[in-house]
Amino acid sequence: MAAKRKTPVKTRNPDLIRGVGKYSRSRIYHKRGLWAIKAKNGGVFPRHDPKPKAPAAAEKAPKFYPADDVKKPLLNKRKPKPTKLRASITPGTVLILLAGRFMGKRVVFLKQLTSGLLLVTGPFKINGVPLRRVNQSYVIATSTKVDISGVNIEKFDDNYFAKEVEKKKKKGEGEFFEVEKEDKKKLPEDKKEDQKAVDASLIKSIEGVPDLKAYLAARFSLKSGMKPHELVF
Repeated sequence: MAAKRKTPVKTRNPDLIRGVGKYSRSRIYHKRGLWAIKAKNGGVFPRHDPKPKAPAAAEKAPKFYPADDVKKPLLNKRKPKPTKLRASITPGTVLILLAGRFMGKRVVFLKQLTSGLLLVTGPFKINGVPLRRVNQSYVIATSTKVDISGVNIEKFDDNYFAKEVEKKKKKGEGEFFEVEKEDKKKLPEDKKEDQKAVDASLIKSIEGVPDLKAYLAARFSLKSGMKPHELVF
């Protein structure tokens, strides 16, 4: 229990009845001498700036620690390094795709992007493989090379292949049960033109090498009795 005061606090305005004081507000104003304080400071009550807070003392280490080990996340100071390109993959190298939609197709390597992925193309007119990005883990590099010095690939980067995020439309009560027909996404015209420009430059150099066009159009596959580790690509 809290200790009782020895001298009771006296109020300047005792209650006549509960909630009703003996003196009015103006009477208490003069009784407290507020008018003198105001007159002394040019008709305005003085304002005192708050005292600056004392600097917080350094936290002491606790005397006790929890019985269970508290896991703290470790700081990750690792800086991502650019993906190292295989020595066998150079601009113009014909690659064989090992996974994905175009598995088994032969493509021409154009350049490595900032993300570490490889920019390749069929060309599209020969085997149907468009400009796309692939991981070098899922390709086999062959000894065949194509001259790509006349191909302009400066505009192609990771942002070129970024997908546009579409906002979902809210359905009303009437439209909730209706089955909407999904429209097929059409490729933008500018990307079609880019593909044609790349194909035109590549096909010129491909046609200059005998049997190279048929080689790129043929799909790679293994037959019975073939040993992959003994093949020379």
